[in-house]
Amino acid sequence: MSSTAAKMKRVSTIKTQKIMRGHTKLVRGVAHLPDGRRIITCSRDGSLRLWDLEGCTQIGEDWRDEDNENGVWSMALSPNGRTIASSYLDGTVRLWDVETKQVVTKWKEPSEDVNSVCWSPDSEQVVVGSADGTARVWNVESGEPLVVHGLNPIQTGHESIYVVSYSPKATKIATGGYNEDGIEIRDTKTGKLLSTIKHEYAVWSLAWTSDEKKLISGSGNGLLRIFDTATWHETAVLEGHKQVVEAITLFRNDRLLASTSWDRTARLWNLDTNLSIGLPLKHDKDVEYAAFSPYGNMLSTACADENAYVWDIYAILKVAGLEELLSIPAQQSGLNQRPCSDVLGNDATPRPASLQLEGLLDDPDLQDCPIPTSSSLHPYPFIHRRRSAFASFWESCPRRLQACLPPPFPPSQPDADESIELQQRPGPSTSSIRSLHITEVAAQQDDQVLLHVAQRPERTNNKAKRIKNRTRWNRLVLFFLCVSHPPIDGASS
Repeated sequence: MSSTAAKMKRVSTIKTQKIMRGHTKLVRGVAHLPDGRRIITCSRDGSLRLWDLEGCTQIGEDWRDEDNENGVWSMALSPNGRTIASSYLDGTVRLWDVETKQVVTKWKEPSEDVNSVCWSPDSEQVVVGSADGTARVWNVESGEPLVVHGLNPIQTGHESIYVVSYSPKATKIATGGYNEDGIEIRDTKTGKLLSTIKHEYAVWSLAWTSDEKKLISGSGNGLLRIFDTATWHETAVLEGHKQVVEAITLFRNDRLLASTSWDRTARLWNLDTNLSIGLPLKHDKDVEYAAFSPYGNMLSTACADENAYVWDIYAILKVAGLEELLSIPAQQSGLNQRPCSDVLGNDATPRPASLQLEGLLDDPDLQDCPIPTSSSLHPYPFIHRRRSAFASFWESCPRRLQACLPPPFPPSQPDADESIELQQRPGPSTSSIRSLHITEVAAQQDDQVLLHVAQRPERTNNKAKRIKNRTRWNRLVLFFLCVSHPPIDGASS
């Protein structure tokens, strides 16, 4: 088996490490607690559950309030890690104390369809987005809406709001939903509309970078788009998903992104290059949500097959040579910068990555994934959640890079267990092998391999042209080289 084939096998055999079984309906959300060893899940079966990652076991009983049988539609952990906000299909929102597992506050939205909840960065407010196109900001301590004209309610241009998101500095609220006004940006104090970002398809998911310089959206056509918040211009498009991007989540250093989709996969993205990392993480049904562990070593996903999964992200990044994507700048966290070994048994100490091979394989199973064909788009996601509700893609296949080139020099023979990874150089080559000229090939996405090929040797007539057209500096150097040396040790010249 060739070294490249061996690498492909290693990447393709990375599987889930933990499975949380127990919910009786689809799992809608998941959150990692700050200790890194417990997660909370919510489900359409009406319960929240606390899990121990070490043993894949549920801790205590289901979290239910007054025998409430309404399904949980969305869930969000407060930034301080102490409280869970959950919305239900009857329009109620409940705040749960994580340690006591009891409801501390609850309120009822005028709309019975609450699609999204999001905490303010100071954990003092919750913004709620509803299927009637309105959003409201609630005070956590009082359990009442803020008395601010324009905020309660926020009358958006969406026929239905699918996602709401506070910016990290609490200066803006972004809403995404159904209609051509894919994203609306509003002032958090006044509710004033600051900008509108058009999308061809409904926007289902949003994420801000921690410095508020970028906003990322996930759409009904499977695309992720990155916007510069200074101009609201699109700066990148991430292609790979074939269905609705249900959720996106950023690791706290803003370099690693995870997305989940109705195409039954979750994907990892390197935001340094805007390329996918490794293979899609396949599930049996739609993937509803994802969350990184505190140090990013694990990614938990919520699935419509009634289970939650925990993936070994460190192992995937290690195979790709991208462990550095887990590094956390000191200014972003007061935690020890050397991550401890996580519950999956991995030493998560970051190390520099000099070799990488992104988008190594194209999963053949995904080629048969059904593509939506209807041109209609129903605004209510929990009523009509099948892929037949969405229009077909503008492009059916990604661009491909297929090349078969001889190596510039014979490769060394690696050990059977080692893998060869191609280097992606950030700048000009500094190699001491002067006869080897490196040409950078534009990076491709998904199943496209990064190649670096040797240029053709320079022709004699080209060299003659360069010598003929030498500059004054060339002549000066030649002059100094031609000056005779003085006698050495009394020898005659």
